[in-house]
Amino acid sequence: MAESALEKAERQYQQAKARLSAAKSRENAAERKRDTRRKVILGGALIDLAARDDRAMEMLDRLIDNLTRDQDKASFDDWERPRCESGAGASQSAAEGDCASKPRMHRPTPSNGSVSVSGGVAAAQTGNANRASLL
Repeated sequence: MAESALEKAERQYQQAKARLSAAKSRENAAERKRDTRRKVILGGALIDLAARDDRAMEMLDRLIDNLTRDQDKASFDDWERPRCESGAGASQSAAEGDCASKPRMHRPTPSNGSVSVSGGVAAAQTGNANRASLL
């Protein structure tokens, strides 16, 4: 039996609707993946910074201590937080709170609008060179 023009249009409409829904799902999944990647990168940068900077360590401690969900807290139960080695023989810059005993890594400043974390400051490079403080 041949399908009528109305049935054909209805079928095509349902197929287009399904394609649109699938495209939206793919886009949402890609955005969640990008968001997760940003969080992992920033978390790693904060942990790295905390190993060299007392103020960043204090911030990391506050963030962990203020977690409200039990499953989030449990993730840090056996985690050994990085500690700034500012003990005997290590001189510490009072202005920056940096551990002098930890080596500093030079990270070139990107020019593509990305964010670079270096020495406790996150600098977002834009056309007008705006800078934002991480701490």
